[in-house]
Amino acid sequence: MKLSLIIPAHNEAENIEKTVLAFNGELKTSNIEHEILVINDNSADNTEEVLKRLKTEVRELNYINNSPPSGFGFAVKKGLENFNGDCVAIVMADISDSPVDLVNYYRKMQEGYDCVFGSRFIKGSKVIDYPAHKLILNRLGNMLTMALFAIKYNDITNAFKLYRKEVINGVKPLLSHHFNLTVEIPLKAIIRGYSYCIVPNCWTNRKKGFSKFKIKELGGRYLFIILYCLLEKWLSMGDYRKS
Repeated sequence: MKLSLIIPAHNEAENIEKTVLAFNGELKTSNIEHEILVINDNSADNTEEVLKRLKTEVRELNYINNSPPSGFGFAVKKGLENFNGDCVAIVMADISDSPVDLVNYYRKMQEGYDCVFGSRFIKGSKVIDYPAHKLILNRLGNMLTMALFAIKYNDITNAFKLYRKEVINGVKPLLSHHFNLTVEIPLKAIIRGYSYCIVPNCWTNRKKGFSKFKIKELGGRYLFIILYCLLEKWLSMGDYRKS
């Protein structure tokens, strides 16, 4: 089962090398066949120059220059259109996600699950230097989603998840252009009947560069995609469920 990593990167010249090398090293040590696909999302720094050099050193690495408009969702969707593995994980370029956790995700998927969802807020997880204001909004948003969809998963906004290829094909078309994509994919997967498990994962705030996440997205864009998925759950009568 070949594993693909999609790493969206916008102005991540200071972080992308460390991220690629860390994940590549851990996956090679664990004997997991993989590819690393970086989507250079209209970076204005020297992200592409770093990737060009890395590509000569890391045979598992490839990258694509995304065309405008830029945005997390646009970049991830470009990756989802071009990966060639049997399963795919979305990984942040700032090394906030743990390579060891990805190996654990992969081992859980080998047990037969369609999706593996990480949670930063269950026993065994660890969060380092999470900004307090973002944490409060995160927990409120996740509690609302849990209540609306009657699910026990408490970290739906966590981008770091692993999906089988057939899940990605089964949740299309994807509407989100920004970070709300991290909510759309898992909610559709749950609603459409794909199996999943929840495992703890660790998250560490970036040390270099600037986060591309904008708090204002927690408003209209997140609410739109949550309500869209809720309407599917209530009104579609199972038309899109996994057969």
